[in-house]
Amino acid sequence: MKREDIQAMSVPELEALAQDIRERILDVVSRNGGHLSSTLGATDLIVAMHYVFDASKDPFIFDVSHQAYAHKLLTGRWEAFDTLRQFGGISGYTKPSESPYDYYVAGHSSTSVSLAVGAAKAIRLRGEESARIPVVMIGDGAMSAGMVYEALNELGDLKYPAVIVLNDNEMSIAKPIGAISRILSQAMASPFYQRFKERTEQMLEHFPESARYMAKRMEEGMRMITPGILFEEMGLEYIGPVNGHNIEQLIETLQTAKELKKPVIVHAQTTKGKGYKIAEGYYEHWHGVGPFDKTSGESLKKGGAPSATKIFSDKLCALAGEDEKIVGVTAAMPSGTGMKQLMERFPERFWDVGIAEQHAVTSMGPLAKEGFKPVVAIYSTFLQRGYDQVIHDIALMNLPVAFAIDRAGIVGEDGETHQGAFDISYLRTIPNMTLFAPRDAATLELAVEYAVQFPTPSAFRYPRGAMMLENGRYAATPFELGKAEYLEKNGDILLIGYGNGVGRAVAVADLLKERDIRAAVLDLRFAKPIDRDTLEEAVQHYKKWFIFSDGAKMGGIASAIAEALMPSSLENVDIVSFEYDDSFIPHGNTKRVEESMGLLPEQLVETVVKNIGY
Repeated sequence: MKREDIQAMSVPELEALAQDIRERILDVVSRNGGHLSSTLGATDLIVAMHYVFDASKDPFIFDVSHQAYAHKLLTGRWEAFDTLRQFGGISGYTKPSESPYDYYVAGHSSTSVSLAVGAAKAIRLRGEESARIPVVMIGDGAMSAGMVYEALNELGDLKYPAVIVLNDNEMSIAKPIGAISRILSQAMASPFYQRFKERTEQMLEHFPESARYMAKRMEEGMRMITPGILFEEMGLEYIGPVNGHNIEQLIETLQTAKELKKPVIVHAQTTKGKGYKIAEGYYEHWHGVGPFDKTSGESLKKGGAPSATKIFSDKLCALAGEDEKIVGVTAAMPSGTGMKQLMERFPERFWDVGIAEQHAVTSMGPLAKEGFKPVVAIYSTFLQRGYDQVIHDIALMNLPVAFAIDRAGIVGEDGETHQGAFDISYLRTIPNMTLFAPRDAATLELAVEYAVQFPTPSAFRYPRGAMMLENGRYAATPFELGKAEYLEKNGDILLIGYGNGVGRAVAVADLLKERDIRAAVLDLRFAKPIDRDTLEEAVQHYKKWFIFSDGAKMGGIASAIAEALMPSSLENVDIVSFEYDDSFIPHGNTKRVEESMGLLPEQLVETVVKNIGY
């Protein structure tokens, strides 16, 4: 749909368009899964943004961008939307390689204002301020990250034109106080008020200082009962709150903000799940969903083995009931990491700090120093955001903080920005850090026990969903620092697995057995320190080694093995790594993604057979 088509519409027609967009989103997400409540709530805002601004030249920057489905539908992807989050289909996030209307790659939170500042600088340097203006949509949850305020601080100083739409769907910034606040907020959102304010400021320049002071104090007094005072003090214009579902009011407000030619915050209040009664309001489970029945809202996902997250959560909850020294934190993912159960049962010892990974990591350091046993539960992809804090505030002090790394490996439909590929590589380089990983449900429970008692920094990883290795196939033995464990020792070749990669190694060994090829299987268990003795001994028995680990090849498990052994030890050993190549992993169903990378067991078997010349 072209912008001129949108601008030619009346308000009722725009409202009908927004409803059509919601129905399209609901239909596709109910079949494919995806982000639902936030994107339904943002639909009216996005329609108004496309009416007022020109996405072909104005940088449209969506924070996280999981709420940008309406933007995709308005920019030529209506038919392609059927392929949302499917392998080879369109992304669930903004992606410039997918469309020129997607200004920037997004997926992690709280980067949008920094991007807008950079875009505003570029526009100024190119002399295009009369023709272009950055437009941001950011949720109130993303405002909990410090990076946003670093960017707002500079933007308020530079005064470069930018419009930042604050999509407040939980009223977590500030709750307006009663009717007076609503009246004042609506008044401040009007073009009349903005023109009056500008003219008054110009007029007051000619008045005595005392008059200017009194006028300023009067306006500040009015603003003290609205949420805008923080932004005003940072040098930004503030308009709102406005009704995020009143398209006519939104168009008028955004037009006013655009004409101010300065940095402006437009505070819009919306309802999550708007238009789909079952999901309307704050229901965390409607944020990101799998396929579901539109009529009932019931999930279509079939039951199966318990997820690694559930096993971790239950075990940590049991241990916390026995040991009051165990504490924990997560960063805006209480349900996703399994911490919600602990926060409900032990609210004084487990915290959700919001989208503030750096703070989450650092805040656990003093607790460890004071004799507590902190657990930081966080996704692999999001722990990247707290990397300096892991080094500087935990490892440097050699403090016993345990990092429970969820979503390690390929996570599927969320794609490049969310795949948990790098944690082994980026943590292995840190002094004082110990890395280990469970192979199945039973050893995951043992990993939690081991981590909360470990005397120095440690991290253990586990996948999204269930562990690949069937629980109970091998007896679960407690972790012993730096010790690997053979699961199958008799064989002509050696398959070395780490974490969920052990399950893949066992699956390959089973398929090889069908071809009368015997393979030994070694569960490495520790990536750091690595079991040098066992590996040195393995050199004497196996000349073909195959490495299985759901992580990046560069700096990964094969690299750790090669670094641990003397070059002379490996002269007669051929090591083949099935870790991830040096590229970002696309989105799509996990099995389809793995198939595209040649990582399905049946594909790996063919590679192994070819390598050994069988």
